[in-house]
Amino acid sequence: MDLGLSGLASGFDWRTLVDQLAEVERAPQRRLLNEQDRLNERRNAYSSIQTQLSTLQNKVETLSDPTFFDSRSGTTSDEEIASIDAEAGAPTGSYEVEILGMATSSVWTGAGGVASRLSISDDVSTLQLSDASFYRPMREGVFSINGERVEIANSDTLQEVFDKIYTATGGDVTASYNSSTDRIELASSNEIVLGSANDTSNFLQLARLYNNGTGVVNSAAGIGSVVLNKEIASSNLATPLTDGGAGDGKFIINGTEISFDTSTDAIADILNRINTSDAGVSASYDSIAGQFMITNKKTGDLGITMEDVNGNFLAATGLSGSTMQRGENLRYTINGGSELQSFTNQIDEESSGLTGITINALTEGKVTLNVNIDEAKIRSAIDSFISDYNSVQSLIDSNTRVETDSDGTVDAAILAGELDASQIASTLRGLANGRVSGIDTPIDFLSKIGINSNGDDNNIALTDASLLTDAIQNNIEGLKKFFTDETSGLTRRFQSFLDATIGDEGTIVRKQENIGNQVRDIDTQIDDLERIVQSNRDRMIQRFIAMESAQAEANQQLQFLSSNLGG
Repeated sequence: MDLGLSGLASGFDWRTLVDQLAEVERAPQRRLLNEQDRLNERRNAYSSIQTQLSTLQNKVETLSDPTFFDSRSGTTSDEEIASIDAEAGAPTGSYEVEILGMATSSVWTGAGGVASRLSISDDVSTLQLSDASFYRPMREGVFSINGERVEIANSDTLQEVFDKIYTATGGDVTASYNSSTDRIELASSNEIVLGSANDTSNFLQLARLYNNGTGVVNSAAGIGSVVLNKEIASSNLATPLTDGGAGDGKFIINGTEISFDTSTDAIADILNRINTSDAGVSASYDSIAGQFMITNKKTGDLGITMEDVNGNFLAATGLSGSTMQRGENLRYTINGGSELQSFTNQIDEESSGLTGITINALTEGKVTLNVNIDEAKIRSAIDSFISDYNSVQSLIDSNTRVETDSDGTVDAAILAGELDASQIASTLRGLANGRVSGIDTPIDFLSKIGINSNGDDNNIALTDASLLTDAIQNNIEGLKKFFTDETSGLTRRFQSFLDATIGDEGTIVRKQENIGNQVRDIDTQIDDLERIVQSNRDRMIQRFIAMESAQAEANQQLQFLSSNLGG
């Protein structure tokens, strides 16, 4: 870069002159840049048209699928009894359905009493609350008896809790544990009132002590429970659980093998293993009833099979040898016919013979279910087609318009005079307003279903909705042919044109590629012109520098002569 100052010898600011001359020389570049801006605007306009045509193409694709016109909707006279779903092509009609009985799951309920008592003796002076086998962990805090607050901690023994009850009530209430019944008893000469809204301990709940309006309150049931989350040795099962002695316990439910290891598993681990297996059942423990349960995940009168293989999990949990409560099948009638059954609360083609229809039973009762042509869905798709068609035409119109002001000034849009853009609008108009020939249906124009051009521009509109309604309700096959006929249907014609316009080798795609090439060619021309400008500028600078050097030398000679002659 030349940083020299101009005019030191000559007093002439020639560098400014050089810059001005270079800028004048860039006039062709500015014209090319303006042309490039216009090209980019044209390319962007075509890109917007391409995007809108792609949106229209999606709507055309929907209407080109024959099964779309087979869409069905289902209605119910009572949503609380049953609902109905209908696949495309399902027979239309009305069905009187009576739900006689709902489907339920088979349940295998284990024997009770599988848990040991809370204590083997009435003496609970060494039984710490944190070690007691309640059905859930004890929560420290306070509970109320006769309005008095009793505060307990997990480190307390059960006897210490009894003593605190006695002290808090001034000796009015005594508490004891009966190991033979596995119950706590509270006794008083007056009515005992348990609990308050601001209790923080769950002791009364875990002890199953509830108000009964008397002075004697006993636990509602045995309070010793199986502890699910502790190691098996501390799970409080009445029958010790074994795995055969090698950590290789196994049992089978519905043909699926479940393994367990008493040295590492808790009861909760084994239950979870059952629930996530392929046995198709849910295993749980009812801490209130003190029973294990196996429930089929599927409804219906389906069996459950179980067998201990190695170890005694099923026996120890009371599941083996107990009885299964069989599930119920869904029972129903259709149009007053004979009773039918389904394993699930869903009536499908397999159980009812109704092709493409699924009925979801919710409760017993009678209900009327209807299957109709999905008029709203079909109408919505046609409305969307009209809207997107008009969006394309409006976009093309805004980019090709030519307007003249009152003073005669002409305002032309970026694609004004562009034959490609005008031909797209013209072809679309011809497709929308032209006749669809070669199909065996009286519907051969969009106007036959109430869709017409407004006469002012290229847009179309649904001007007579009754014609479309009549076609959907009374001539759906004719409407389907009009849109979807494989050789000459309206959507086939649109698809052919859109593929030729915005497909990989479409006219708009090629147009944008050509414009892009022109833009890049202008970049090359500008670069070439700028190199000439810089070359000329450098040449002028070198000449002015030479001039400055000569002027400086002449100035020195004049100064020398002036000095000597003057002397």
